[in-house]
Amino acid sequence: MQVTDYIVIGAGSAGAVVANRLSADPRNTVLLLEAGPAGHPWTRIPVGYAKMLTNPVVNWLYSSEPEAGTHGRRIPVPRGRLLGGSSAINGLAFVRGQAQDFDSWAQMGNRGWSYADVLPFFRRMECYEGGGDDAFRGREGPLRVTDPPPTDPILATLIKAAGEVGIPHNPDYNGARQDGIAMSQATIASRRRMSTAHCYLDPIRRRANLRIETGALAEALLFDGRRCTGIRYTASGALREARAGREVIVCGGSINSPQLLELSGIGQPDRLTALGIDMRHALAGVGENLRDHYAPRTRWTVGAKGWTFNDRGRGLGLVGQALRYALSGRGMLAMVAAPLRAFVRSREGLEAPDLLLGWVPMLTEPGPKGPRIAAQSGMTCYAHPMRPESRGHIHVTSTDPRRAPAITFNFLSSPIDAELTVRAIRIARTIMAAPAMAPLQVSEVAPGPARQSDDEIIDWVRQAGETTYHPVGTCRMGQDALAVVDARLKVHGIDGLRVADASIMPTLTSGNTNAPSIMIGEKAAAMVLEDAAA
Repeated sequence: MQVTDYIVIGAGSAGAVVANRLSADPRNTVLLLEAGPAGHPWTRIPVGYAKMLTNPVVNWLYSSEPEAGTHGRRIPVPRGRLLGGSSAINGLAFVRGQAQDFDSWAQMGNRGWSYADVLPFFRRMECYEGGGDDAFRGREGPLRVTDPPPTDPILATLIKAAGEVGIPHNPDYNGARQDGIAMSQATIASRRRMSTAHCYLDPIRRRANLRIETGALAEALLFDGRRCTGIRYTASGALREARAGREVIVCGGSINSPQLLELSGIGQPDRLTALGIDMRHALAGVGENLRDHYAPRTRWTVGAKGWTFNDRGRGLGLVGQALRYALSGRGMLAMVAAPLRAFVRSREGLEAPDLLLGWVPMLTEPGPKGPRIAAQSGMTCYAHPMRPESRGHIHVTSTDPRRAPAITFNFLSSPIDAELTVRAIRIARTIMAAPAMAPLQVSEVAPGPARQSDDEIIDWVRQAGETTYHPVGTCRMGQDALAVVDARLKVHGIDGLRVADASIMPTLTSGNTNAPSIMIGEKAAAMVLEDAAA
C-alpha cells in the first residue's frame, strides 16, 4: 500500500495544477492518479480535437439521457480521459468569464471567490502573449495564451458585419470588459496545444516527491469514521489502495467527481441504498445542480468560392493547410474550434452580456469516424445564453465504477433559457444579413428562413441542439442544504476530503469553462497549503 501526504484523483484541467503546486514544496509527497493514458499524438496538434471527440482511448464518451428538451435524443458528453483531461481534447478557446460571475459566487456566501479574489489566480496561471492591461493579465505563468490575428478574410468580414449592427470589436475580452466580438484567445503556442499536461506536468515529471500513475481507475474513497484516508483503485488489472496522510483532493470533473462520491457512499441515502451502496454520509446535493450551455448550431451556406475551409481544407487544399501549419503555425490545423466569438446583450439596460455567439468558418457532416468537412461551402454559428437557469443532475446507476452515470440536463426547463436562446439566434441572423456579408452570398440553412416564430425556432432547437461541453455544478460550493463543498472546497461533514474542478461552480461562467477550471485548481492548491501551514 502506498502512503503519501496528498492524493489527487484526476489529472485534468484542475488536477494537474493541484499536483504541480502541492509538489513544488519538496517536503510534500503527492500521488496523482489518472484513469486514462499519459497522452496521445493528436493532443499536440490544435485541430486534433476533431480526432479525439469520438476516440474512446482518450475520451469517456458519455451521453445524456433522452429528455423533452432534446426531443428524446441522447446528447454526446465528451470528457477528457488522459493526462490534462478535457484541456487535452477541448476546442482550445480561453475565456475567463465576467467579473460578475465570480462576484455572484461570493454574494451567494462563498467567501474568497469574488472577482477580486480569483483575479490573482487567473494572472498567476497564464503567460498571456497578447496586448491587454497588466492589471488583468498574467505574463509569467505556466499556461501560454495567445491572440490569433483576424487575418482570415471570412473572420475579418464577420467582425466588420458585427460592427455594422452595433457589436464593437473588443481586442481583450478577458480584460476589463467582456463585451464585443473578437478572435478567440487560445491555449495554443509554438504550433501546439497548451494543455495542463504539457504546461503543468511535463516540466515537473522528475520531481522525486511526485508520483503520476496513469491507467488508474478510482473505485471508492477510503475512510476512518468521518475522515477520508485514501482511495481504492484499479491499475493494470489489480486492485490497489493508497493512503493520504493529509488530504485527498478529488479532481475528476463534473461527471466523475459526483460519481466517485456516490460510489463511496456520499450522497442521497434513498438513491444509494437502493443500489446497494453502504451509506457513509448524507449529502443531498451530490450530483445535482448540473448546468451546461445548450447551443444550437445555426448553419449557413456560402455561395462565393474560396471563403470557407470547405473550399480551402479539402483535397489538395488540405495539403496546403498542412504545409502552412508546418511553416507558420497558422491556418486550419492551428485553429480554435470556434475561432471567432461575440459576447452580446439580449436587450438594452443589462449590466453585462448574457449571450454568446461563436463562428466556425466551415460546415461539417457526420462521417464513419466522426465529423468531417462537408462538400458544401458554408459556416456554422452557435448561439446560446451564457448563464442558463435550467438544472439537471448526474447519478450513478450501478456499483460498477466502469458503468457511466445517468446524465440528465433538463434543457429548456427554465422558460428564460428558451427566450434567450431565441434572442441569440435572431442576433446571429442580424449579423449574417449585415451589408458586409453580401459578397459571401450567404443563405440560411438551419433553422431556416421558414422558421420565424419563437415556437418554431425552439422546436428546431429541441431537434438539433447540442452542448458546448461545459458541464458544471454537480458538487456545488455553498453553505445551504444542497451544497456539497464549502468555500475552502472541503466536503461538508467529511474531514480530509476536497473537490476541486468545474463541479464546484455554483453557476455557469459566461463562456468556456476550461480557464475557470484551471483557476479553481490554482486556488484549491493555495488553500490546501494555507490550511496545512495553519
